[in-house]
Amino acid sequence: MLENRRESYIKQIEDQSMSIFFSGHAPLKSADQFYPFVVNRNFFYLTGITQENVCLVLMKGAGKSDAYLFIDKIDPVKALWDGAGLTFAEAAEKAHVTLENVREMSTLDTFIAQMLSTSRRALYGELEAIYLDLERLNEKVPATESIQFAHHLKALYPQVLIKSNQMIMAEMRTIKDQTEIDEMKKAIAITKVGLERIMSELKVGRYEFQLEAEFNYVLNLHRTSPSFNTIAAQGKNATVLHYIENDSAIEPGSLVLFDLGCLSNHYASDITRTYPANGRFTPRQKEIYELVLSVNKEAIKFLKPGMTLKEFNDFGKQKLTEGAKKLGLIKEDDEITRYYYHSLGHYLGLDVHDVGNYTKPIPEGAIITVEPGLYIAEEGIGIRIEDDILVKTGGNINLSKEIIKEVSEIEAYMEAKRSR
Repeated sequence: MLENRRESYIKQIEDQSMSIFFSGHAPLKSADQFYPFVVNRNFFYLTGITQENVCLVLMKGAGKSDAYLFIDKIDPVKALWDGAGLTFAEAAEKAHVTLENVREMSTLDTFIAQMLSTSRRALYGELEAIYLDLERLNEKVPATESIQFAHHLKALYPQVLIKSNQMIMAEMRTIKDQTEIDEMKKAIAITKVGLERIMSELKVGRYEFQLEAEFNYVLNLHRTSPSFNTIAAQGKNATVLHYIENDSAIEPGSLVLFDLGCLSNHYASDITRTYPANGRFTPRQKEIYELVLSVNKEAIKFLKPGMTLKEFNDFGKQKLTEGAKKLGLIKEDDEITRYYYHSLGHYLGLDVHDVGNYTKPIPEGAIITVEPGLYIAEEGIGIRIEDDILVKTGGNINLSKEIIKEVSEIEAYMEAKRSR
């Protein structure tokens, strides 16, 4: 699997080139404290390794290609404090790399110099380009390790062309293989258990953060963590898309929106469900919920390989507009933006808002969220229903179909749990 991914990548880059992928470092938090380490997703995708300060180098030239790993040699003193980390042999086995191609991290710069020197060009020919992931979220975020290393290389070797492999990796990661799908199914299954616990414990007077804690309890039992900051939003709070304060008490007669997920081997789930605090929807809540649910179902059927994300988003917006008119919520089409102000879905995978070429048609094998919603602040109602969909020719697969979302199912489940 890992070899296949690397072979696919190698086919898409130029000959006489080197590609460098870093696992990353845990950022400094304060004094001698660091934030938890999060492995670079492209590095993990190609190696399966989750350890920090590891580097993968892929060489292509002279009619062949090879993979090299650079990793810290085990420090016996550090091992007593933080654990030993991978040995060279363990790293080779994990990443499916030849043991003789595993080197000490401290030799990376020397290796690059040798590959660019006249004496070693016979191995892969004269290198003309070095590929790095040069993606940057915006100008305000710190430069990534790859961007910093690009500056380092350009200063040392001005003759070499520095190229970004960002879009190559994004398009590769868009299409999920069976191993990836299975991991996401596991994450969704754990999320299902967490949502069932939330429904069981949802009561008027409890706080949003207490329901978040119930979800986290399930995640802890499964030795995993949230895939993003949990949204537990009651009443008007649910009309704020990225509400994460989670500090309000659950009010009588309110709806509570839960947008949450977890990880399985770094693959994410992303599910939204909306539940009545009293265990039953009011007539008004029900008619709005049923509209959002109908768009959720229609959009899952409408989604197809070859469709653009714009076409998909426009479909959802139009259906919500038609429904909102029937409910008397709006009169003109453009008024829908008062009550619906996000896209219908996004790619999902190693990241919650996963990489992909958003300008190209949706490929078969992608996993996309379908998450219509309506947010009526003046009524204190925010409803979103989100499922994780594997896009397939001949019919999509709803990976989260076992997480109940029908009004009757939700009310019956909550009633059964409250009558215990």
